[in-house]
Amino acid sequence: MPQSSTMTDTRPIEKSADAQKSAPQPKRDIPPADPCAMVVFGANGDMTKRLLIPALYNLSRTKVLPDNFALIGVDLAEQSTQDWCEHLHNTLKTFVGKANAELGISQIDEAAWKRLVARMSYIQGDITKPELYEKIRGALSEAEESHGTRGNAIFYLAVAERFFCIATEQLGKAKLTDQNEDVDGKPSFWRRVVIEKPFGHSLESARQLDARILRTLRERQIFRIDHFLGKDTVQSIMAFRFANGLFEPIWNRDRIDHVQITAAETVGVEGRGNFYEQTGALRDMVPNHMLTLLSMVAMEPPTGFDAASILAKKVEVFAAMPSVKPECAVRGQYGAGTVLGKPVKAYRDEPNVAQDSNVETYVAMKLEIDNWRWAGVPFYFRTGKHMSRRLTEIAIRFKQAPYTPFQDTAVDTLRPNWLVLSIAPDEGISLQFEVKSRRPVVELAAVKMDFHYDDWFPKEPNVGYETLLYDVMIGDRTLFMRADMVEQSWRIVQPVLDAWTTKDTDFPNYESGSDGPKEADKLIARDGDRTWRPVIPASEQER
Repeated sequence: MPQSSTMTDTRPIEKSADAQKSAPQPKRDIPPADPCAMVVFGANGDMTKRLLIPALYNLSRTKVLPDNFALIGVDLAEQSTQDWCEHLHNTLKTFVGKANAELGISQIDEAAWKRLVARMSYIQGDITKPELYEKIRGALSEAEESHGTRGNAIFYLAVAERFFCIATEQLGKAKLTDQNEDVDGKPSFWRRVVIEKPFGHSLESARQLDARILRTLRERQIFRIDHFLGKDTVQSIMAFRFANGLFEPIWNRDRIDHVQITAAETVGVEGRGNFYEQTGALRDMVPNHMLTLLSMVAMEPPTGFDAASILAKKVEVFAAMPSVKPECAVRGQYGAGTVLGKPVKAYRDEPNVAQDSNVETYVAMKLEIDNWRWAGVPFYFRTGKHMSRRLTEIAIRFKQAPYTPFQDTAVDTLRPNWLVLSIAPDEGISLQFEVKSRRPVVELAAVKMDFHYDDWFPKEPNVGYETLLYDVMIGDRTLFMRADMVEQSWRIVQPVLDAWTTKDTDFPNYESGSDGPKEADKLIARDGDRTWRPVIPASEQER
């Protein structure tokens, strides 16, 4: 019996002139955000340099940043506003310049940067001391008078987790989080607090963190931020599902065999040994990034696209998920190897990492959702560092078609249909299915239809925080986590965390530049003939 052929065409679509005219174009009439001042705690930190300032610069460049805006940096170091701005200008060239070069943009838009600088000021102070908050009060009053911020303020906690409660409580004591609300509960001016992950490091710590913060703030004032949700493909998952009558009827246990969610990184811990020794891959990635992606794939249709409706459906998904059993999770730690053609060292040889470290740099898990839509459909996670390729994707495998109609033909196998939502580094959606090849006998070929964002929409410099910051400014909490979501996500993984505190593993157990430990392959193989999708497709491995 002849072998069935395989053909995968991943070439970009060459659009005709008519197709180009009809291609969807993004709307450019995005209204500027609400007038406000943003107070950034940790103004000299890595988060501010790499993400916040580039994102605010891009919002300034696209005229989405309001004219009535002020940026107030707060940090312990003694420096002038001018020195702070000059330092950030130099780092902006580094973190924005590379993205600009990929888009053919040769230099920074100095006019956009000057618009931002004109609204920037710096305050030196200790985040634990009440006197700092009196300085902040004065800076907010000055911003309202000079820049017309109308009393609206965002407090961005780009600091270590141990300072979240301290800063929030000090803000509350200084009455800086108070909102002037009318009889309908709508503030004439608002105060919002942005908290970077991690939101706790266990179920109990997350509960304690939220309990302390909620003594000062109302839930609607809190914006727990996750940069994964700033990516276009992630935001498009709900539109893809609910705006197309083609997919939602088959988005259930009757048609879907299983779902794989992968977040593979080629980087190691990048000098963050102190942080990673206290965190590990599970805490760093699963309760926030990975479970958020799962919720968007698995949620029921919301009654509207407002924040309350969408967040309620996400919480329902988490509530329907049993906690993960330790035997349904695998951990790994990278050894020495070769990544992207360059030799790299083992995790235990990284700076500030213990020689006998038992911290995981890789996690694979099997999760389940016990509801009418998903009962019996496993969801598999894997995420790790120093893997063979940078890749974030959600891959949905549909159930196999019956073989009987082809039993008397040259077809000896039926490949599964895959729907893949690619999140990074290439954003897009692809669908793999079978067709008959152009031969006189019945042979099947696996082909793929590809949609790439870059083929249809203009690409602009983006660090992933632009949409999220804009949403904070307009008060849209759709892409942020609520307290009950945080608690449920930690509940799901807590048994694994507990087991891994006492169970030793023979580390390292996967080579840098590989797809992870062999134990992860055994995990997914327990359920029959299932295997992980290769991080590097076979077609690319042959090149």
